[in-house]
Amino acid sequence: MVSRSLRSCGGYGPRWAHRADPLVPQRIALLSMHTSPLHQPGTGDSGGMNVYIVEAAKRLAAHGAAVDIFTRATSSDEPPVADLAPGVRVRHVLAGPFEGLPKLDLPDQLCGFTAGVLRAHAARPYDLVHSHYWLSGQAGYQTRDRWGVPLVHTAHTLAKVKNAQLAAGDVAEPAARIVGEERVVAEADRLVANTDAEARDLVTYYDADPDRVSVVLPGVDLAQFSPGDRFTPTGPDTTADLRRRHDLPTDALILLFVGRIQPLKAPDVLLRAVAALRDRDPVLARRVVAVVAGGPSGSGTARPTYLHELAGTLGIADAVRFLPAQPAARLAELYRCADLVCVPSHNESFGLVALEAQACGTPVVAAAVGGLTTAVADGSTGALVDGHDPADWARVLHGLLLEPARRAALAAAARPHAARFSWERTADGLLAVYTDAITEYAARRPLSA
Repeated sequence: MVSRSLRSCGGYGPRWAHRADPLVPQRIALLSMHTSPLHQPGTGDSGGMNVYIVEAAKRLAAHGAAVDIFTRATSSDEPPVADLAPGVRVRHVLAGPFEGLPKLDLPDQLCGFTAGVLRAHAARPYDLVHSHYWLSGQAGYQTRDRWGVPLVHTAHTLAKVKNAQLAAGDVAEPAARIVGEERVVAEADRLVANTDAEARDLVTYYDADPDRVSVVLPGVDLAQFSPGDRFTPTGPDTTADLRRRHDLPTDALILLFVGRIQPLKAPDVLLRAVAALRDRDPVLARRVVAVVAGGPSGSGTARPTYLHELAGTLGIADAVRFLPAQPAARLAELYRCADLVCVPSHNESFGLVALEAQACGTPVVAAAVGGLTTAVADGSTGALVDGHDPADWARVLHGLLLEPARRAALAAAARPHAARFSWERTADGLLAVYTDAITEYAARRPLSA
């Protein structure tokens, strides 16, 4: 239990909100150097981490904390400070040119970013720093040392794990990132892992102290992502209505991929599986349409038209629809349009897409890797596939597409499963970690400091 005497400490020691919960830290700094929470997820470097930071920040603010999210400014049009939600602000830090930079170039801007973060503390002292991704972690431990507050870090992805599960033809994560991650793991006061699997990876690959690793499951916006009226024959948003709204065939068997277009996410596996379906069952395959929603990212930006070319090479261009990254409301409608959502990633620290789809009542077929083994209940809300062989994916998809009753049973179980994960629970877990981190940090640090 945190000593109540800490509430009256002077200087930059911990302060606590005088609200319903006296243990809620009053001011929290979240660091997200390489990607802004204001950017559209699903393209560039914006993905599930962006959603995580936004949703967690809003729930932390609802508990009474004032949250500032620090990110690198990428446009002169961005204001120095932008309100994201009540109690949540985004602070754009000048560090390098006003443009999006490849992540390989961002370490050169760490000094500028860190300096910008440190300057903010003079006007608004913080009780705790929570860095996201290894780049932010580099700024995080320097900030921790200067401010005299604990550092909590969430990796979201780990270079050693990605390299161990690298897609064919993809580019390995550089040694500089691995060294940087090792340093952050050693420096952070507490490490937050998204799943038990990620916690094990931190210990196995990075020699993290198990006592400093806490598992806090990510959540899903259960209000935004819901089945709606899709299962109500007379409702205003039946599946057929939604498909017409998105210019999709009402009588098709729709396989949906949502995410950034890069080898790590393996959208090519879905296209190759659709081609294999045509060999396995030409009659059924004529009804199959693959929908790919997302934009190029990472090494995928080197060949932004690769998937289009692959569809043509495989002879399935007529069965593939390409859509840009979608805002949350339209994304929820796409999930409701689909018969199955496919997540064939080579690595996922959690797999937010899988959870969002299930919250909308759509079964998921996913690779049995990383956090997807937690997000998907194999055999109950979807199916997990070992490996990325298109023939294996075609076999699993074929079996599910042939059995509408089985798909209906999976759909019925999907929403209750997703309801176990909420951002409110995530925020509660984070606050518990924050409280422990501040308590332990204060115990190691003389009050006079």
